[in-house]
Parts: sequence; structure tokens; C-alpha cells
Amino acid sequence: MLNEDGGRGGGGGGHRDANLCTRDDYDDTDGYGGGYRGGAPFGNVVSFSDGFPGNGSGIPYFYLTTLDPTAEYALKDQRSSLTVSEYALGTCGKKDPENPSCAKMTLTGKLKLVMESSNEGEFARSALFSKHPEMKDWPEEHNFRFFKLDIEDIFLINWFGGQKPLTVDQYLNFEMERLGIM
Repeated sequence: MLNEDGGRGGGGGGHRDANLCTRDDYDDTDGYGGGYRGGAPFGNVVSFSDGFPGNGSGIPYFYLTTLDPTAEYALKDQRSSLTVSEYALGTCGKKDPENPSCAKMTLTGKLKLVMESSNEGEFARSALFSKHPEMKDWPEEHNFRFFKLDIEDIFLINWFGGQKPLTVDQYLNFEMERLGIM
């Protein structure tokens, strides 16, 4: 159990668990509603990075091909979500991934194209390729482009008792160093 700084059980909003999930997790599920299969919601496994190892920003960046529905429809309808789980980190022990004490979070917002020639585009490239080095060798003719999730809402479960309140500002400005995690 952790304390009011956002840990499990009782008080706190789960700041630590939310940041741990995105800052150490590299592959998860992106979902959106769009033109796929008549507008039905669609989930896809995607790789992401929020910065360099040990120094994440909390804002997920992606390298997506427009040959895939995720990027194709994001260019038409930016509404999207990214779900990450602590289970992928191996810190849940033998617990089932659905167990509420194994943190899981859904970031909802707009999946926006990042201009490759901008400072943010260079950051996205460096951050993604530092965690996913094989990406730099993916075929140019597949039209891979950089995207980011502009977060508008956060749904976090990190203990029994339902969703934990967590604002985007709290999530983005939480300092992992305070807890000795980074």
C-alpha cells in the first residue's frame, strides 16, 4: 500500500500508478470510433513513447502507418483513447490483469498528427526510436507518420472501489522522483 501521494488503497488519486503505467510501458491498446466497420469502436495494439527511458513526459507519441485503420481514421476523426496496464510491467505478480489492484488507465483525447519537421516532431522521433529502435528501419513507402495523444480525460483504476479521480494536470505534473521511483 502507498500513501496520499497517489498510491493504492484508501486516499490519493493514483498519480503514481498512472505515471508508472505510461512512463514504463511501451505497447498497449489504442481505441477509437471511426469509419472502420461502419463506425464501430475499434482497438489496436500500438507501440508508444512518452519520452526517453527514465524521463517521460506522460504524453504518448506514436509512429503509425496510414495503411492501418488507427492512423487512417485519426486523420478523419481525431477522437481516440489509449489503454495501458501495470500488468505489462510485471509488477502485478500472479494477479489477474483485471484485478483492480493491478493499475490500468485509459487516456482519452485527440490523436493528432505531429509535423515531422517541427521541434515536437524531432522529439517524437528521438523518443520513439530510443524505445523502439527497429521503427527507424520500417519501410518509407508505408507512409509512417508521428502522432501524439492530446489528453482530455483520464480513467484510472488502481484499487477496489471504482475509478480514481485524476485530472490531466495532476497526471502531467506528477513528480515520480518524490517517491524515489525514478
